[in-house]
Amino acid sequence: MSHPKEYDDKADQTSSVEKGVVHDYVVRDSDNRYHFDAADLDRVQRKLKQRHVQMIAIAGTLGTGLFLGSGHSLQAAGPLGALIAYALVGTTAYASLCSIGEMTSHAPISGTFPHFAARWVDPAFGFATGWNYFYTNAISVPVEVTAAGILLTFWDDDTNHQAAYTAAICVLVCAINIFGVRWFGESEFVFSIIKLLLITVLIITGLVIDLGGGPNHTRLGFTYWKNPGPLNGAGLEPKHPSLDKFLGILSVIVQAAFSFQGMELVAIAASETESPRRNIAKAIRRVFWRILLFYMLGVLITGMLVPFNDPDLLQASGTAAESPYVIAMTRAGIKVLPHIINAGIFTSAFSAGNSFLFCASRVLYGLALRGQAPKIFTYCTKNGLPLAAVLASSCFSLLAFMNVASGAETVFNWFVNLSTIGGFFGWLAMNVTYLFFYRGFRAQGLDRTKLVYHSKLQPYLAYWGIFWISLFILINGFAVFWDFNASGFLTAYINIPLFFALYIGWKLVKRTKVWKPHEMDFVTGIPTIEETEIPEEPPRTLGEKIAAVLF
Repeated sequence: MSHPKEYDDKADQTSSVEKGVVHDYVVRDSDNRYHFDAADLDRVQRKLKQRHVQMIAIAGTLGTGLFLGSGHSLQAAGPLGALIAYALVGTTAYASLCSIGEMTSHAPISGTFPHFAARWVDPAFGFATGWNYFYTNAISVPVEVTAAGILLTFWDDDTNHQAAYTAAICVLVCAINIFGVRWFGESEFVFSIIKLLLITVLIITGLVIDLGGGPNHTRLGFTYWKNPGPLNGAGLEPKHPSLDKFLGILSVIVQAAFSFQGMELVAIAASETESPRRNIAKAIRRVFWRILLFYMLGVLITGMLVPFNDPDLLQASGTAAESPYVIAMTRAGIKVLPHIINAGIFTSAFSAGNSFLFCASRVLYGLALRGQAPKIFTYCTKNGLPLAAVLASSCFSLLAFMNVASGAETVFNWFVNLSTIGGFFGWLAMNVTYLFFYRGFRAQGLDRTKLVYHSKLQPYLAYWGIFWISLFILINGFAVFWDFNASGFLTAYINIPLFFALYIGWKLVKRTKVWKPHEMDFVTGIPTIEETEIPEEPPRTLGEKIAAVLF
């Protein structure tokens, strides 16, 4: 069943499957279509440190979706409407993260949740989930490269330079991923610190301006919640104001989801993380507070600074000029900060593109390992870099050049919709897979409370996530039915037939079946705690104690 000789090679001692122990009580199936081999050539290495993982978890997804997107949400739904939309999407993102976190705590291996879906739900479901998540992340790379390019127009509005900026950003994003996971970890560590400082400065500055501490000393308080009001309508039902305001909240769900997308990065990186079970447990426990502090407080402050009918919010510049924070600072007479904010948002867009490329390449590698993608993508360098998967995923970044010819905002919005709806399917798959995992664990007499990470709110969190995410998928393009246009309908709903085509196609070709709880394999190729976890050394110096609290 396994091939021990492959693990005698010194370079493989740090591979994520470790020694690939196979126990006598492994559930075995005579059909090779459902076989998960312990020696499945997983050659990535654990090079991400604790500080990398914790900083990625705290600030990894803070990007243009929050810094610029919160302005779009405020304009579309009003301050209360934006807050409700972000809160609702935040709960579903948290539910999905708790689901993938618990499964990863049991199996910190390559392939992550698409592999879990194939292993515990149905191989066809894993195939559809994996390819959906791959193209969602691959398409998100040019989205962020485009955003970073637009942000540079804040300083250089010559559109003839756009192609050169796009090329430079593409090369840098791809280079960081080609240099290996350690470079990726270090770059994300630095970017996360910048983003944390940026959001902290924005929230504090916003509060100071709101309370009258700006140069003009105008105290705002909740003035804009009273006039023009807490909710804005979508403009679809002007004769029914209450319904129109409800539709306004629905209209910002996709924008809010884009802000949270990529939160599961820490779980995807589990196969390349030192002591993955302990570090991912720490990271996920902190995510709730991160959502509350950065997202909810950030959106609340946004709604206090600028009215939703402010003409500057309607300018789709794509730069810091449309950020509600910059608008408020300009009005308050603060001149230098807008340039600093634009630089910070640029690094966040660059960082997000970097992260999406990492995710896309690792999911493609995981699919190839299990025979659901061409075998060439299993190629790894001796340092544990899945080079073929990284290069293939990097090609998608070239789609960013479309904005040079087509007009940046149109392409950007088209990709945002495509990638966000794909992200919804990813979150849905995490929660569905978790329910199967939960049933299988109980049926085989395994105790999930003994995992390094488990949530006391499960399985109810998974049910909550499934209900709302399914609803988001169905209603995300509702506005197109008031003023129908084919391109809007396709970007909103093309993912639904795509996902089912992938699922049904693989099921028919491979004749797969849905796993019964007692058939699920919770052992093969999954390393033990002793194999993955390095003993944690208690902090001794003051610096180490501060680092322990932060990371």
